[in-house]
Amino acid sequence: MSDRDYLAIPDPEVAAAWENIPFPDQVPSAVDIASARANFDRFVVATMRRIAEPFLPPESEYRVQDYQIPVEDGEVTVRCLAPTPAGQENETFPLLFWTHGGGWRFGGLDMDDLNLRAVCVEFQIAVVNVDYRLAPEYPFPTGLNDAYAGMKWATNNASLLSADLSKGFLIGGTSAGGNLAAVMAHRAQHDPFFEGRRVTGQLLQIPVTCHPDAYPEKYKDELLSFETVGDPRLVTGEHLRVSYKNYGAPATDPECSPLLYPSHKGLPPAFLQVCGTDPLRDEALLYERLLREDGVKTKLEVYPGVGHGFHGQAAETKSAKKFAQDFKDGLKWLLQGGA
Repeated sequence: MSDRDYLAIPDPEVAAAWENIPFPDQVPSAVDIASARANFDRFVVATMRRIAEPFLPPESEYRVQDYQIPVEDGEVTVRCLAPTPAGQENETFPLLFWTHGGGWRFGGLDMDDLNLRAVCVEFQIAVVNVDYRLAPEYPFPTGLNDAYAGMKWATNNASLLSADLSKGFLIGGTSAGGNLAAVMAHRAQHDPFFEGRRVTGQLLQIPVTCHPDAYPEKYKDELLSFETVGDPRLVTGEHLRVSYKNYGAPATDPECSPLLYPSHKGLPPAFLQVCGTDPLRDEALLYERLLREDGVKTKLEVYPGVGHGFHGQAAETKSAKKFAQDFKDGLKWLLQGGA
């Protein structure tokens, strides 16, 4: 019996919403990755875009530009957004560098594109969204290295992006993207490249923080959710194990399992969103605590009775609306330095 059992009691409004959503077969496949990706795009990405479309700001209020940037053994696309306030052509803005979710094997620029356009205008923030290469064709650490190269490119090209990193330099992502953001925060902390232009905040939505086979023994009694909760219509431990297998990272490598870094001291403030019936729940809660114990400013929001990524499918529910508003509040908190 866990003192977190209450978090797994289903949210009745979200449960009712599921009755009206035609979920496809979500049994993961480690073999037919093309079909699995097509299914993900048709269901998850298309739904997220449909939900976000009514909130798109006028095209006159921002600009969009894709760039091909060099990475190891190839190139990737970054999509760059910048506000265009009337009469302020030379204005500069804080920067948000974003890594999408999808278990390191699904997703792309389109996944969060419309949401990020709204964020760009509402918060007057430049945004770079990176299309890192996906596993299993490009296993660990390719996607991570692609994202990190994109982050360095954005840093070097801040003026091109109408960004001023002294006004704020945030990195963020959802799920596997949250994992990449957490790892990149650690990488950048000790990288001389970022001297004088350090990351100032982390946005970690439902992040992956530790491979279940590498859970530290001393915390195992509180790391129960991977095996005890999950929604087959969204994400279960089985789905996550397939993603880990495709990703191909050593379980104990902190660049796969950032919870395992020996220290988190000196990291920028972190905002985390965690769902009650998400298998990743307990590791994310522990990660937030370890950050806090190492002196990192944190802001945590937990959503009882809902699963991993629920907000992208049941957007009209109170819990999903709170999730969306909390994201905005968390972004604002980070732009204020975690004050």
